[in-house]
Amino acid sequence: MCILITAQCLTFTWFKSLKRIVMVGAGPASLFAAKHLAGECEVTILEETGHVGGSGLYSDGKLNFNPLIGGDLTEFMPISEAWGVIDNIRENFKELGVDTEPRGEEGQRQLEREAARAGIRFVRIDQSHIGSDHLPRVMQEMRKRLEGDGVRFELGVKATGLKTLGSRVTGVKASGRVYPVDGVLLAPGRVGSGWLIELMASLGVGMSYNPIDIGVRVEVPNEVMDEIVNEHGCWDPKFHIYTPSYDDFVRTFCVCPRGFVAKEAYEDELFGVNGYSMRDTSSKNTNFALLVRVKLTQPLENTTEYGRGIARLANTLGGRKPILQRLGDLRAHKRSTWDRLSRSYVEPTLVEVTPGDISMAYPGRIVYDIVESLERLEAVMPGVDSDSTLLYGPEIKFYAMRIKTDKTLGTSVGNLWVGGDWAGVSRGIVGAAASGIIAARGIRLL
Repeated sequence: MCILITAQCLTFTWFKSLKRIVMVGAGPASLFAAKHLAGECEVTILEETGHVGGSGLYSDGKLNFNPLIGGDLTEFMPISEAWGVIDNIRENFKELGVDTEPRGEEGQRQLEREAARAGIRFVRIDQSHIGSDHLPRVMQEMRKRLEGDGVRFELGVKATGLKTLGSRVTGVKASGRVYPVDGVLLAPGRVGSGWLIELMASLGVGMSYNPIDIGVRVEVPNEVMDEIVNEHGCWDPKFHIYTPSYDDFVRTFCVCPRGFVAKEAYEDELFGVNGYSMRDTSSKNTNFALLVRVKLTQPLENTTEYGRGIARLANTLGGRKPILQRLGDLRAHKRSTWDRLSRSYVEPTLVEVTPGDISMAYPGRIVYDIVESLERLEAVMPGVDSDSTLLYGPEIKFYAMRIKTDKTLGTSVGNLWVGGDWAGVSRGIVGAAASGIIAARGIRLL
């Protein structure tokens, strides 16, 4: 409050100071939360790395516009309202120059029918792909607009903890200083997942273990998926499979048409593989993740540690390189060699690998699930079950522990919210963006 006094009369002018909101992590959750709070709050985004966008908006930029994909928004709102959030995200990307127009509706219906006849489910989704080579421009424009609305970015600043008083946060500790706050959104992404879990435990915030996805990165010639991608208009097809032997849930994920396989750091010294596609540069191959859902019960409920154990073993067997194996060799219980790989008509896009045997690192049940799922997928993408198909491992999708929140993603700490993939509430760019919008609704009520 400020009181202005003049010689002629007393004039009382009330200035309501803006709430100070600090967000940790510059991924989709924080960016979209900031967009919805800009002008109403004093927003500062702290980011440990030197870039804006998080892992998804810094790599490939696949957008799936569906409230039930990449997380279930109906946990937080009615389905009609959830579609409104998705439409809002779509419109924001459209304003940034991203092509978000739906396409291939009839082709996707046909693919849905073919999948049903094969005993698998195809999930129809409106999709967009930004591309690794176009993402810097999109992120630069988004940052520019947010800064124009008063949002402050501090890059290269690592959050290390929170300062609390009673049951509320009073400051964010980062890079040797304390940022005073009225409210906090923690969305640190993959790199900050361990820190986030430790922090929540120290604050007494409830958590539970999420399932984990363990599988391989599959690489095939473009011809195998050209019909799906181009004729059916489906850039990133989502197939859901229940395997015959174990009735386990398996899904395709992150399809990269004309793309490349890459080594990806997980945490500490652990690594796996991932894939990406560009808009203006292409390869002769398409790759995608084939993932088996694993949920554990007592006495071992820690799915993250289970996944770490598999990654450690695979990394060791590969001599600190990803393992590459032909599908035919896996079926024949043989380790792949460079000689056998040279006979394949699929040329790997990632060559810093070790030819090996994935079954030496993966439980037999997961190997069975992978082989049986590829057999099922052959009905909708002929050629995927070929002996020459390449399998890279490990491909593991770690999901952080699910943090207990209310319907605005607020925690038991009165002015602390969480968001993004590594708060355990979303998977993917659009889901993470939606979590930021949900958190912003709660922050407004401070």
